[in-house]
Amino acid sequence: MTATDARNFVAGRSTQDSRVAVLLIGYGEVESYEDFANYNEQALNLLTAKFAPVPNWIYPPLAKLLALFDRHEWGHQHHNFISPHNAIFERQRAGIEEHLQQTWGERVEVFKAFNFCEPFLPEQVIAEINERGFDRLLIYPLLVVDSIFTSGIALEQVNDALQKVLEGKAEASEDSEFEGTAASPAELLHGTRYIPSFFDRPEYIDLLARVTIEKIEGELTRDFLPSQIGIVLMNHGCPFKAKGFTSGIDESQALYEAVRQRLIHRYPLVSVGWLNHDTPLIEWTQPDAETAASNLIQLGARAIVMMPIGFVTENHETLLDVHHIIHHLERHHPNVRYEQMPCINDRAEFVQIAASWANEHIASLLNEEVPAIAPPTIVDAVSQD
Repeated sequence: MTATDARNFVAGRSTQDSRVAVLLIGYGEVESYEDFANYNEQALNLLTAKFAPVPNWIYPPLAKLLALFDRHEWGHQHHNFISPHNAIFERQRAGIEEHLQQTWGERVEVFKAFNFCEPFLPEQVIAEINERGFDRLLIYPLLVVDSIFTSGIALEQVNDALQKVLEGKAEASEDSEFEGTAASPAELLHGTRYIPSFFDRPEYIDLLARVTIEKIEGELTRDFLPSQIGIVLMNHGCPFKAKGFTSGIDESQALYEAVRQRLIHRYPLVSVGWLNHDTPLIEWTQPDAETAASNLIQLGARAIVMMPIGFVTENHETLLDVHHIIHHLERHHPNVRYEQMPCINDRAEFVQIAASWANEHIASLLNEEVPAIAPPTIVDAVSQD
């Protein structure tokens, strides 16, 4: 037996027995209007609190007020709209798992968690992952393509969830014959990895440019010159000041520039358009998507393509917000043609690419040695008294 085998034997698990849980994390969106207030309160606490100077006590009433606006917008203005985000995210999860299991078999499973939606809150999913015996975790925020600010709330929730699992084990330990032998983080998980963003992945950038060109060549070039076609590449809006957090502007801007470089020699009217939130007292990234489209029209665009690049999964921002933007533009520029493009969603090419990004981390996790932590014995428990 080698030294490595001996260490793994002491730990009670060999690397061949290890299993990796890949945790895809998105926002999630409500499927019942009754959930709006709870959804908004969680979003305010996790997101808005990091950049808006609003006292915590105001979140519950503010969440209920926002829920009234949400119900009006989704229910009355958009004919009882239900977001397709959750269903698309599930198809992404299933597709990524299928690709990964072709390589790794059942040693790897893909789970989904939503930042704001039960029953898939990170706390709930981490508990399931632990109960099912996965000892390695790949944390994989998938919805928004930016930095530690947005993806960081996923880490915040995962860390909180892991702490609660440990506290639960500690309480169980106090009731056992081995009192005082609570689990440590190294016993709970023998390895973790994190995919923070994919703003600079050339395969993602190439895919965004290609689907945009396919749309233009398939539907617009018969009626418009290339110089008359404006392209608004829509990024996730970012606040300029976020209490010291990096807010994703640099990553999102770099993504835009990379896609722009693949388009501009053929279609010169290209602009970033930020999907901002109308939040008082907050300075947001500019130009917003509506301003960007108006600017391109002023430069001679007779057709506008609205292409989301900062989101990979459809949600109310890429659907309802962009719909409102186009409606406003149509009132001021009725002779311009507008095309609203979908996110990449569960396109076969993207799902395969997204799975490939996980492979290197899974390989690293499965090759890591398990810490040599011997289980407690009755002698250990007696010696503590």
